[in-house]
Amino acid sequence: QVQLVESGGGSVQAGGSLRLSCAASTYTATFYSMAWFRQTPGKEREGVASIYQNGGITSYADSVKGRFTISKVKTKDTVYLQMNSLKFEDTAMYYCAGTTNRTWSLSPTSYYYWGQGTQVTVSS
Repeated sequence: QVQLVESGGGSVQAGGSLRLSCAASTYTATFYSMAWFRQTPGKEREGVASIYQNGGITSYADSVKGRFTISKVKTKDTVYLQMNSLKFEDTAMYYCAGTTNRTWSLSPTSYYYWGQGTQVTVSS
């Protein structure tokens, strides 16, 4: 099965920036859509950003619009999340997800392949 691997997490001060990366371990599957989700203890996993048709359509949660940017290498199963102006509320485990379906959804149920997660901690 295709495995997704995230990297780039860490600890930063509020107002700082981080860039998360996600890559597939194999190239046998084409992820028409990929997304980033995040989860904190006691809460359900929530969608942060998604990208569809190699960047043709992007979708963002209202809480990150204007601060986060999702991008994908065209024709490749690699996706990035540039996070600027980080707030303490952004602290969470961030997960990369992919699907061979064509979707712009920010719902976890729309995705079938998941990474192990990378921790982002923002101090206030």
